[in-house]
Amino acid sequence: MKNNKIYFLGACLLCVTTVFSQNINLQPVPQQFTVQDKNIDLPSTYLLTGEEEANPHAVKALQELLSDKQSGKNGLRIYIGEKDDKSVRKYKHLIPKHDEGYYLAIDDKEIVLAGNDERGTYYALQTFARLLKNGKLAEIEIKDYPSIRYRGVVEGFYGTPWSHQARLRQLKFYGENKMNTYIYGPKDDPYHSAPNWRLPYPEKEAVQLRELVKVAGENEVDFVWAIHPGQDIKWNQEDRDLLLAKFEKMYQLGVRSFAVFFDDISGEGTNPQKQAELLNYIDDNFVKVKSDVTPLIMCPTEYNKSWSNPKGNYLTTLGEKLNPSIQIMWTGDRVVSDITRDGINWINERIKRPAYIWWNFPVSDYVRDHLLLGQVYGNDTSIANEMAGFVTNPMEHAEASKIAIFSVASYAWNPTKYDTWKTWKDAIRNILPGAAAELECFAMHNSDLGPNGHGYRREESMDIQPAVERFLKGYVKDGSYEKADFETLQNTFERMEEASDILLTNTENEPLIKEITPWLYQFKLMGELGEEVLKLVVAQQQDSQPYFLRKYNHVKSLQQQMFHTDQNYNQNPYQPGVKVASKIIKPLIDELFVTAVNRYNQKTGSQLDATTNYMPHKLVSNVEQIKNLPLQVKASRILISPSNEVVRWAAGNTVEIELDNVYPGENIDINFGKKEPCTWGRFEVSANGKEWKTIELAQKDARLSASLQKIPVKFIRFTNVSNEEQQVYLRQFILTVEKK
Repeated sequence: MKNNKIYFLGACLLCVTTVFSQNINLQPVPQQFTVQDKNIDLPSTYLLTGEEEANPHAVKALQELLSDKQSGKNGLRIYIGEKDDKSVRKYKHLIPKHDEGYYLAIDDKEIVLAGNDERGTYYALQTFARLLKNGKLAEIEIKDYPSIRYRGVVEGFYGTPWSHQARLRQLKFYGENKMNTYIYGPKDDPYHSAPNWRLPYPEKEAVQLRELVKVAGENEVDFVWAIHPGQDIKWNQEDRDLLLAKFEKMYQLGVRSFAVFFDDISGEGTNPQKQAELLNYIDDNFVKVKSDVTPLIMCPTEYNKSWSNPKGNYLTTLGEKLNPSIQIMWTGDRVVSDITRDGINWINERIKRPAYIWWNFPVSDYVRDHLLLGQVYGNDTSIANEMAGFVTNPMEHAEASKIAIFSVASYAWNPTKYDTWKTWKDAIRNILPGAAAELECFAMHNSDLGPNGHGYRREESMDIQPAVERFLKGYVKDGSYEKADFETLQNTFERMEEASDILLTNTENEPLIKEITPWLYQFKLMGELGEEVLKLVVAQQQDSQPYFLRKYNHVKSLQQQMFHTDQNYNQNPYQPGVKVASKIIKPLIDELFVTAVNRYNQKTGSQLDATTNYMPHKLVSNVEQIKNLPLQVKASRILISPSNEVVRWAAGNTVEIELDNVYPGENIDINFGKKEPCTWGRFEVSANGKEWKTIELAQKDARLSASLQKIPVKFIRFTNVSNEEQQVYLRQFILTVEKK
């Protein structure tokens, strides 16, 4: 984990005292600044110079910030404007010559907010707003600019799109944190993707989009509307004209930035030559014709290294054929991965331009039972010049995603000064200042993704991990442990309960609390469970049988309540349920419980049930994109967690599920997302793993199914029996058995 300590350019913050530096907390961290050991009080009267020429959004924001002050000739002078404006011309030589750069100076005689361009002025204002605390300002001089040109968010996840109100809140948040890009590409918007991408938005949706574009502009955010036509596009003039007509409709709604996505598709739409021809056509006949449209962005089909086929020359074709101004998105070495120097050099060499990074964190559309609230880390901090842009793909939980978005804003503005831990803590204080300690506790233990098909994991519960390891090692070995470690765990469990209750009643950010409420319920139960298991440990060691049985019964009750929460909340069709503290704390609690109960049984001759919730069945596969997908059990159904991406299923490769026992088979339901007849696959069942019986599947549209008619089943498998790789989706793979 990278945890870069913040340092500042210049002479180590000239004349900064320890006390004062504690009051200076700017996110993102400026490129250069010097601070004097002095505070000034913002007087009651000010004189604003330059408001006629300066960025109107910056002027409006400044006036709102000073709404309790009076304008007067004898007031503190505030100069605002862009480099060639009369108001700030004398400061022009101090303004960084970078896009969106600015110069800010504050002393007891004047305040200067001077941008290299209009957006730079707006960012100077945002920094000024962060510095203003209770009517006081630091005497400071700042020269600042972003290290990466395009910074922001791509709403590109599968699942429930953000609400209109959530998007409005997001756009304001981006402006406050100096993010200039919002890419609108929700996979479940029917007018973004197939089959309705050719159609205009209905009036209600059009009105909302117009408002989003307007609010984005007020917050100096480029609203990038993305279209996803590749699944059913026809490479003809008719579809070209329809696509341009759709772009023109969006232009009339105010959109000035556009993207075309070819991700997660198969078939004819993946042809790189045809993609390049279409994109160049759009670029030449729409983007370049409109003087106010920003460079076109595209997301390729091979958007990560693990999916690239060197023999197919997909990426090199785009690099050679695409107009140089067209930006190409990239997720890294894998679908979900961090960005490294080697990785960025690899892709830039092939596409002949700096990659536009689509970072798939904290997106959780493949682990929807988890919240990803942890630190942003792992991306190289020295490769800003090798990236055209950096956008984060968030969770469907808009407010909860702000913890990561805030950190990405800081990283993308000034990567070399990015501090993982400090920024994460600042993010939490920014989002929920009145209960920051409680949200930090909750987020600390809800960071990891759990086992998943992408193999991407995050650190979790780092504050107690050493104590956990020591406690488990000693207790499991011979029942010994340090009192201090016991108390650390006890305090953690107590804090989990307290934090849950306090957050559940918090009204400071109601949309956030609404999003995370099911996980708060589960988090509190997990804390109670941990406390009771520790008491169980003590009772077992002290041979206190009545007390042990009391605690045991309570533990079983809490386990049942947690199961109920998991079965009744967040019941999406992909990864239903509610998982919390799953990497460190839950395994700790489970192992302590099992050890304590087994020792009690051994000593007393009892047969108390020591099981915790576990996965009794096993998935075995040599299909790379399936082999790491988790299994789920819902009553009598055993299912493979669905995948959002195109699965490349090689000839002869197999997916197999092994059950813990032989069961009467009920049904099999499979959906590969393809309406074409599935002549390439064979489905089989077995009671012993040796003799196999082929089951014929009926197909209706993309769904394959069969009644198993109570056949004894312990193994099932599906094999690609063709001689060719199959490109499919894994929408559904469900086995239903009869369980007594």
